[in-house]
Amino acid sequence: MPDALAAVYDVLLLDLDGVVYIGGTAIPGAPEALTKAKENGAHLGYVTNNASRTPAAVAALLNGMGAPATAADIVTSAQAAARLLSDKLPPKSKVLVIGALALRLAIRERGLIPVSSAAENPQAVVQGYSPGINYGGFAEGGLAVRAGALFVGTNADSTIPSARGTAPGNGSLLQVIEHATGVKPQIAGKPEPPLHRESIIRTGARRPLVIGDRLDTDIEAAYNADTDSLLVLTGVDGPRSVVLAPPHQRPTYIAETLDALLAPYPQVDRTDDGASCAGWTATAPTTENGTLTLTGDGTAIDGLRALAAAAWAAHDQQGSLDPKQVADPLDQLAAHGLKLH
Repeated sequence: MPDALAAVYDVLLLDLDGVVYIGGTAIPGAPEALTKAKENGAHLGYVTNNASRTPAAVAALLNGMGAPATAADIVTSAQAAARLLSDKLPPKSKVLVIGALALRLAIRERGLIPVSSAAENPQAVVQGYSPGINYGGFAEGGLAVRAGALFVGTNADSTIPSARGTAPGNGSLLQVIEHATGVKPQIAGKPEPPLHRESIIRTGARRPLVIGDRLDTDIEAAYNADTDSLLVLTGVDGPRSVVLAPPHQRPTYIAETLDALLAPYPQVDRTDDGASCAGWTATAPTTENGTLTLTGDGTAIDGLRALAAAAWAAHDQQGSLDPKQVADPLDQLAAHGLKLH
C-alpha cells in the first residue's frame, strides 16, 4: 500500500492562517490531523508571512489550539528579512525597524542593531506589519531610504484577515515609503525565495512539502523554489481558483482539509484529451470555446483533482481558459458536496 502523503516528505512546511486556523480560531480537525501526522513521524514546520509575532508567541497560540509546535518549529518573514539583511550588511550594522517587537528581535538575533531614527544613519530600513505603525515611523524610514539605505519589506501581502473583515496588509503599507522615495523594497516573504530558504535552513528539510491555502503566496512560493505543494480548501482559494490557476500557481496536490496528509494521495492519470482520478474522468473541450466535461462518480474532491488536471492542460493548449468553460463541471461537483466558495 502506498505511504500516507505526510510520510512521502521529510518536512511539512505549513502556512498558518487559512490552513491551521482562521482569525485565531482553529480550523475544525486541523490540530488533530497535525497531531496524528507528528505521532506518525512527520516533522512539522510552520511558515508565516506574519512578522508581528515572535516564534514563541506563535507556538503558544498553536499549542492553545491543540496543534503541536515549539518555537523552533516556527519560521516567520521577520526572520527571513533579518537574514536577507545580514547577508548584505556588515555585522552590527544599524537597521531602522518599522514594525513590531518581533521584527526588532529578529534583527538583533542576526547580529544587527535595530534603531528607530534616520538621524542614526542606518544602512537599511526594514518594514513589517504592526497595528502600532504610525506616521513617525514612515517619515523616519522615508528619510533613511532617500539617504541611500537599503529598503526591505517582510512581506508584500496587500491585505490581512481581521475579526472585522479584510484590512490593509504590509504590502499596502510599504507603498507609503515607496511612493515617497521611488524605491521599491526587496521582499523577504512568500512568494519570494528568502522565506522558503529560511524555512529550509531552520528545519533542515531535504524534500519538503509546502502546504497552504493561497495560490498567489503559498503555492507560488513552492513553484519558485521547485518544491511540491498541497493546496487545502479551508482558506482563501477554492475550487474555481485552482481550476483556473496559471502554471506558476498550480499545486502538486489538492485536498479539502489537512486530513489528506494521513492517507495515500490518489493517482491522477493524464491523457491526451483530459485526466482521470478515482471514479472521475474530465475531458478537455474539443473547440477553443468549448466546455470541459466531467463524467463518473465518487468523492467530489477526486472529481476536482481530475478536473483541475484537464483544465490546466486545456489552458496551456489554448493559451487561456474562460471561467465559463469549467462552470458546468464545478456545478456537478457542488452537487456532490464540494464547497465552491
